[in-house]
Amino acid sequence: MSVRRATLRHWLEYAPAWLVLKALGGLPRSWALAVGERLGLLAYYAWGRLRRVGHRNLALVFPQMSRRERCRLLRRAFRNLGRLLGEFSQFPKLTRETIRTIVTYEGLHHYERARAQGRGVLILTAHFGAWELSAFAHALYGYRMAFLVRPLDNPLLDRLIETYRTLSGNRLIPKRDAARHALRALREGETIGILIDVNTQPHEGLFCEFFGRSACTSPLLAHLALRTEAPVVPGFLIWDERTRTHVLRFDPPIPLIRTGDPKRDVRLNTERFNRVLEAFIRHYPDHWLWVHKRWHTQPPGEPSLYD
Repeated sequence: MSVRRATLRHWLEYAPAWLVLKALGGLPRSWALAVGERLGLLAYYAWGRLRRVGHRNLALVFPQMSRRERCRLLRRAFRNLGRLLGEFSQFPKLTRETIRTIVTYEGLHHYERARAQGRGVLILTAHFGAWELSAFAHALYGYRMAFLVRPLDNPLLDRLIETYRTLSGNRLIPKRDAARHALRALREGETIGILIDVNTQPHEGLFCEFFGRSACTSPLLAHLALRTEAPVVPGFLIWDERTRTHVLRFDPPIPLIRTGDPKRDVRLNTERFNRVLEAFIRHYPDHWLWVHKRWHTQPPGEPSLYD
């Protein structure tokens, strides 16, 4: 849908988002983060639907955790979302000089060695920490990249967020026909970020284990890696509460599994990627997007986990 065809509902959704971003963007970063975190906590108490999804996901993943512990963890996760909003609002003010005071690297050599191979790089990442800042900061440091996105239903919000996301020189690859565009980018040696933690529909994904349950997962990352030999490098942004800064961490490339059976290889590698993400979430549980219905799509005949 074009911006010109935006409806009244679209404008009513857009105006508050625009006002919040502009208001937070006009504040110093420390204030924007503080206000964003409080907005996140406010959302925890006011947005019952998301809170219930978060509690359900935590119960599925950490059944041994008490209700009080889950509440505490989920509040921290909402606080993280608010902090992400604060960071996002600051994008127009960030430069290559100022980003160094906000984001530092750990394991950058893993990424640089993968990039030097000349086959492009696939970044395995997720809705984790301040994920929007992750790609933005990497570009400001001089490593521009492309990343796959699903356009928002609201064309006005979609245009607003796209404008912020691309201020550092990154470019977006829309979900439609993503494989073709991604293959071309990898052939040209580009870096592509793929968020692997969203629920997909059966015709788009594979049922792979994630935290011990079947989760319908996009096989695109595995398809691209197996076809192009582009290294798959895990990359996640980790929050340091003490310094109020972030660490962009890159781990060594993930070895690909090759059995000679292409379909089996895609499944086995997708499951391996899920296990890498699972390890990060277990280590930093308040960083993940618990309010997403990750296990919404179930195998045929299986009951919904969110009724």
